[in-house]
Amino acid sequence: MAFNGTWKVDRSENYDKFMEQMGINLMKRKLAEHDNLKIIIEQNGDKFHVKESSTFRTKEIDFTLGVQFEYDLADGTEVAGAWEMEGDMLKGKFTRKDNGKALNTTRTLVGGELVQTYNYEGVDAKRIFKKQ
Repeated sequence: MAFNGTWKVDRSENYDKFMEQMGINLMKRKLAEHDNLKIIIEQNGDKFHVKESSTFRTKEIDFTLGVQFEYDLADGTEVAGAWEMEGDMLKGKFTRKDNGKALNTTRTLVGGELVQTYNYEGVDAKRIFKKQ
């Protein structure tokens, strides 16, 4: 339940390069750099309710650990996959519906911050969130 709370993006590392690798156009990448993303996570056992809100959209997601679900990324890319808990790390393994390529992400708590990592086609990125 350590992930519970409201998290606001503080900084990103290599996020533009990651989005470029994902095929996101320059205009959307520039907008995404300043999206003011806020994530509210509520965990109840193996069930999660996540509300993502940014300058551009608000989306609510419900998922159960280990159960596949479908999700649309902020740029409209459709993925399917599941989150698993490995120790104190949430690991998401998703597959793009348009090209079948893997998108992997993790969420961990490091020094009181939520660190979300992304990997797509050999490009890694991080977004670091502070608890509100």
